[in-house]
Amino acid sequence: MSEFYIGLMSGASLDGVDAALVDFAQDPGALVATHFVPYREAIRVDALALSTPGHDELERAAALANRLAELYAIAVHGLLEGAAVPPARVAAIGCHGQTVRHRPDRGYTTQLVNAALLAERSGIRVVADFRSRDVAAGGQGAPLVPAFHAARFGTQDLHRVIVNIGGIANITDLRPEAPVRGFDTGPGNVLLDMWMQRHMGATFDRGGAWGASGTPIDQLLQAMRSDPYFSVAPPKSTGPERFNAAWLASFAPERFAPRDVQATLAALTASTIADAVTRFCDAAEEVLICGGGAANVRVMEELTRCLPSVRVATTAVSGVDPDWVEAIAFAWLARQTLLGRASNLPEVTGAAGPRVLGAIYPT
Repeated sequence: MSEFYIGLMSGASLDGVDAALVDFAQDPGALVATHFVPYREAIRVDALALSTPGHDELERAAALANRLAELYAIAVHGLLEGAAVPPARVAAIGCHGQTVRHRPDRGYTTQLVNAALLAERSGIRVVADFRSRDVAAGGQGAPLVPAFHAARFGTQDLHRVIVNIGGIANITDLRPEAPVRGFDTGPGNVLLDMWMQRHMGATFDRGGAWGASGTPIDQLLQAMRSDPYFSVAPPKSTGPERFNAAWLASFAPERFAPRDVQATLAALTASTIADAVTRFCDAAEEVLICGGGAANVRVMEELTRCLPSVRVATTAVSGVDPDWVEAIAFAWLARQTLLGRASNLPEVTGAAGPRVLGAIYPT
């Protein structure tokens, strides 16, 4: 018997919706099918604008939540059509929603989606709002994927670190016979994509080719690395409400050649990840990369250079396509919710204890 769940992920890169159909009939779950629906420019612009205060936010946020639900439903239908699986066979959709504000220091986190509308449009039970319960328990509400990383990639004889490079980069420290640890290291692709859009008119730097054509500017890199976030000990989390256009503009990057700034931003992503691994994941043997950043050759080369004593590869070496790890994770999180199992890790988020995450919207 199959046990189908769908995971939907749309992250800080604001590129679109990753949809994954996962069968958990056998442990640790098999990826059956995938589907991607890109964001229209209007959605990307509106989501980015809501990451900072502005006019009529309640109306704009509610309208965007509805548009996202409609788009997520399109992704679900495309996924199931391609897999020839009817909605009735899917136990639940795990939907992360689109993060527009993440302020655990103020006791809230906001991921936009009208989950009730998504349940109506898809005909499938929806689990959403995964982060709020952890924040209510005093945690960061992020990252949430370390529990899945531990279930899928943990081993008894190898000290692994899983690094997800989405809009924001986060790491999971999987040390054998020790508690799982994890946190956000800082910007992943969010600044790279922003700079690429501004100067090249593309939503991302395919393969990191444009950044690879430039030379990192040490003066600029060191100024950016001096941001206090990078030196704060975990638990910690962040998002585009901190690392955004205003943050980048504060360093006056227009003084430099655009491609050199892109190379510098790639170096920032890689070096802050490497620093975090070195500082908090002592004696790691293997670093596996997932997320869109795994396809950025410049970032991967810089990570390899910064971690000379560690094997750096992608999660593909462990049998999971790096593009789909997070979508799979939210299918897994939805299943945890329906089973009544806690899926936050207090050691990661700083919450008062284990909590069952997510709100359920039945059909």
